[in-house]
Amino acid sequence: VCVCVLQVFCSVCSGLKFRLTHLDGKEGRVCVSCHSTLPLQEVCGPCGWGTATLVSSHISSSANLIPLDGLPPILTSTGVKGDYTVEERPSERVLIQDLESGRPNSLVFVLNANLLAMVKLVNYVNRKCWCVTSKGMHAVGQVEVVVLLQCLPEEKSFPKDIFSHFIQLYRDALTGKVLSHLGLSQFSSSFLGCEEHAGFLWVRSTLQSLQGLPMPNQPFLFGLLIHRDEVPWAKAFPLRLMLRLGAEYRFYPCPLYSVRFRKALFGETGHTIMRLLVDFRNYRYTLPVVPGLTVDLEAQRTCIKIPTNGYDELMKALNKSNEHVLAMGACFNVAADSHLICVQGDDGEYQTQAISIHNQPRKVTGSCFFLFSGALKAASGYLAKSSIIEDGLMVQITVETMVELRRSLREMKDYNISCGRIDQSDSQEHVQVQWQEKECTVNKGVISPIDGKSMESISSIKMFQKSEYKANGKVIRWTEVFSLQKGGHPKSQGDHHTEHSRLTERLARAFCLALGPHLKLLKEDGMAKLGLRITLDSHQVWFVAGSNGLPLPAPYLKALETVLIPIIHSRGRKRGEEPLVMELIFYILENIS
Repeated sequence: VCVCVLQVFCSVCSGLKFRLTHLDGKEGRVCVSCHSTLPLQEVCGPCGWGTATLVSSHISSSANLIPLDGLPPILTSTGVKGDYTVEERPSERVLIQDLESGRPNSLVFVLNANLLAMVKLVNYVNRKCWCVTSKGMHAVGQVEVVVLLQCLPEEKSFPKDIFSHFIQLYRDALTGKVLSHLGLSQFSSSFLGCEEHAGFLWVRSTLQSLQGLPMPNQPFLFGLLIHRDEVPWAKAFPLRLMLRLGAEYRFYPCPLYSVRFRKALFGETGHTIMRLLVDFRNYRYTLPVVPGLTVDLEAQRTCIKIPTNGYDELMKALNKSNEHVLAMGACFNVAADSHLICVQGDDGEYQTQAISIHNQPRKVTGSCFFLFSGALKAASGYLAKSSIIEDGLMVQITVETMVELRRSLREMKDYNISCGRIDQSDSQEHVQVQWQEKECTVNKGVISPIDGKSMESISSIKMFQKSEYKANGKVIRWTEVFSLQKGGHPKSQGDHHTEHSRLTERLARAFCLALGPHLKLLKEDGMAKLGLRITLDSHQVWFVAGSNGLPLPAPYLKALETVLIPIIHSRGRKRGEEPLVMELIFYILENIS
């Protein structure tokens, strides 16, 4: 019997032993899967410290363990497998020497009892860089974050300001303020020794190499250090800034590393088409963006590709737009081999350029936005006019064509616009609007804690509860809910949505209350990330709960059955109703002040 999950295995599969905290530190027989997982959990940080007693007895419950001078506590191995100690005041000189000597593993700094910063010196694209990675953000609904910072010549001190910013991101996440792709986080004062460092633009890695980088669990974002003069673009049109960084450092589509004390890539906003489309003063409006929408520029043909699942977002933008102008931002086009960029010269004027994948011929070029203007006169002699403006596409069409284009969008129909002179059909170009079923890339790399099932392409909603469930110095938080139902997405309006939300909240609350007395044991045994999957259809009504890819041990499942089964059965199913399958994610954390 594997005493970790209380299941029966053969002697070969359950012949290994491990010190387990629910056996008071004594060795117990565990299966092959548990034996390989438990040691990993002990070094992976707040999601499975392995020894929560280490946290509670050796680490302060303060929300910020970064001292005014010196470094935060560091987690070090004693040399015994699975055994770690905390060094309160580590020597910066000794740690720098350790890193420069080629230390294979990252240093593990404890920013608070729930948040770690993993630090390593790496050689990335022939640049010596600090690689600072968070561990613990997932537990508060924030994706993990990574900062690759190019080292200064002869640098002998840690970039400690990054630690403080990680703490700020963690605090923001607790209030529901989280970062996503092309999001911006700003600094309140001088950062890394410079007043001009204004914040980080956060980006997903796409075509860049991650070789040699110690990465956290998916999902995660890279922070790109930006100049104070670049903030307007980071707020109003971040894709332009991201690609401009790519052009500056010859890295497609953008670098993943940051360079300190560089000059700004943009100055005063000046004369840009964006001044007509974006509020640069108060940022009350900007270009709407439909997730997944891209613009392909090819010879004699331009194609605006809209994902069918973006219809609702497109309708919101369409309803808010001026009847004579339709403008939208596009997403970075991963399928393209090059992309339009916008460069501001020393004279303040904006120029169009392009960047491309190294040593690859240009066939499809991505665009950052499109703009349809219904100001073309029927007597002009043109069917329509298309042109490149800055890093986007502008199409001048007649009022009648604008009406037809809007109608086709509302009806989710493809539409073709012929551009050029009426009397020169041989040289006409075509701008096509196409609806496409695109593969969803949400939750890439995410797996279920219940059975290790991939959650990629499954939609989810982050949950930020106002109340937390505390017991024995621990806190359990409900952070996310995945919609796995077989019959499509749940309806977003009406009584059905309200009923679904109430059911989900009742289940989450019952789950937290039922496990409240067991939070300490669960976390000590490395089961700090938990999943609850509920299935309601005409054939079965059931639940399963697990952690680390395995079902929870029997005593915990029995405690859950008592409270969950009545809720599940009270809901019932109505005739013709779609099956309901959802998975709720929870984390057990230290209760910090």
